[in-house]
Amino acid sequence: MTAVDRKDSLKINYWRKSSLTDRSVMSEKKSGLVAGLDPEEEVTDVVCDESDLRDGEMMEVEVGVHNVLLVRCDGMYSAFSNQCTHYGAPLSEGVLSGHRVRCPWHGSCFNVKTGDLEEYPGTDCLPCHKVKVENNKVYVSVKKRIQGQPKRIKWMGVRDQEVLHTVMLLGGGAASLMCAETLRQENYGGRIIMVSKDELLPYDKTRLSKVMNAESESLLMRRMDFFHKHDIEVWLKKEALSIDTNKKTVTFDDGLIQCYDQILIATGCRAKTLDCLGADLENVLMLETPEDARCIHYTCMGCRTVVVGTSFIGMEVAAYMIDMASSVTIIGSSELPYQKTLGPEIGKVTMMMLEERGVTFYMNDAVAEVQGENRRVKAVKLKSGIKIEADVLIVGIGVNPNSEFLKGSPINMDSKNFVIVDEYMRTNVTDVYCAGDLTCFPLKMAKGQKVSIGHWQIAQAHGRIAAFSMLRREVALNSVPFYWTVLLGRTIRYTGYGEGYTELVLKGKFENMKFLALYLKHGEVVAAAGLNVEPAVSVVAERLAEGRVITKAEAESDDLSWLKLPPM
Repeated sequence: MTAVDRKDSLKINYWRKSSLTDRSVMSEKKSGLVAGLDPEEEVTDVVCDESDLRDGEMMEVEVGVHNVLLVRCDGMYSAFSNQCTHYGAPLSEGVLSGHRVRCPWHGSCFNVKTGDLEEYPGTDCLPCHKVKVENNKVYVSVKKRIQGQPKRIKWMGVRDQEVLHTVMLLGGGAASLMCAETLRQENYGGRIIMVSKDELLPYDKTRLSKVMNAESESLLMRRMDFFHKHDIEVWLKKEALSIDTNKKTVTFDDGLIQCYDQILIATGCRAKTLDCLGADLENVLMLETPEDARCIHYTCMGCRTVVVGTSFIGMEVAAYMIDMASSVTIIGSSELPYQKTLGPEIGKVTMMMLEERGVTFYMNDAVAEVQGENRRVKAVKLKSGIKIEADVLIVGIGVNPNSEFLKGSPINMDSKNFVIVDEYMRTNVTDVYCAGDLTCFPLKMAKGQKVSIGHWQIAQAHGRIAAFSMLRREVALNSVPFYWTVLLGRTIRYTGYGEGYTELVLKGKFENMKFLALYLKHGEVVAAAGLNVEPAVSVVAERLAEGRVITKAEAESDDLSWLKLPPM
């Protein structure tokens, strides 16, 4: 058998021997049906006249107690749950473009023909409802069994014992989870092993600095029964020490040597530590896990709290602690918060927001020494000579990639030890893929510039793309970065890649806490950040995803209708 024959044979044997009939039968055997209801019992209402919606329009309607999104696309009506499966945002207030609708809050996208998820950070699809047009009236029927269930998990297969093929996923985060789910959704029948050094199943890390006293269970993205149901093995509290890409083996910290056929490296990054005297004192805390978050929450109560770092983690933690700590002080190395990300204009606004609540800032400075007594923090001495009395020091100064175990392997890394991949998440080594915060990857919207972006939604997208590549289906990464930060109950949303922007066009006013900032480079919009202007940031995200240029003239225009905004 030639190498090509073997490859084709392997490709065929990836899949379980199941039919479309199997899929439909299994899809109907969903758990969580409302007790005592006929699974097919429906409630039907007339929701509008046929002429009420034009092609490319959508609206919110009510069917019984159900909140429904009605869409007209290509002359056909379709209906779905109106709540985004991520955090429940009303999709009717989002952006409809072509065959998909984008959430106004966090950018998740759903196909308006099928309800399937097409862009993260959501993880589930939308329940679909029957639509009938009769006598110029539009009728929507909703099965009563989905009452209180605004999410639909996409069909997934299971392992086929006859398929002798193993995919190993190193890392227990969003990238590995989405890779595993995509493989099963595409009916991959081999063995899937997800290995994590954490004690927990994959959880929503974006909430750690926003809801710091949350119980771990409430953060989980999937429960263990989900992994059992779909034959995804999860190994917790196990860390990779080395990889042999020739033998296709990974050696773990407990001495186990495990073989693989294909592997995804998604071990992420870890928080940087302070490099100064006293950095190892008790009450010098960092935020990496739910346990860390709870520790910070309870330790800081009534205490003098100092935060080092003025990017997303540091600022969110500081804002969260305002009503609990006796005092909050922030130390930043730049002139303003978020200077390299959201820019100095927004940095100044956020700094003022926190200062108005009593937070003290020391900018253009750094920690020289952490002073303690009985191994506990007592003061923080800055390089400027300033001494700050403190009971707790929280460090949020960036991350380092978890790639040490790759040293000595032929896997290419950049100068900062991030793994280099192409648009299909492939490394330079056959059958070795990488995804998530650990990667240096080409960003399509930035004309293929190699970047490292530690966003949740990007890690999820990486995992999905890697899964398709493992199945020998080349689906190129086309996601536009989208993230958000919450300060004092206000959410700033950001999309695109604004590094190196040369101009900023402002809609609204920073001081009014209602604005849209458009970042330009070479006369084109490359990113946007907004506060209280939904769904404008999602509009920009969709334009960037479609590859439609937003010119400087369009950005500067007083006509804001393209942003779905009134005059500001």
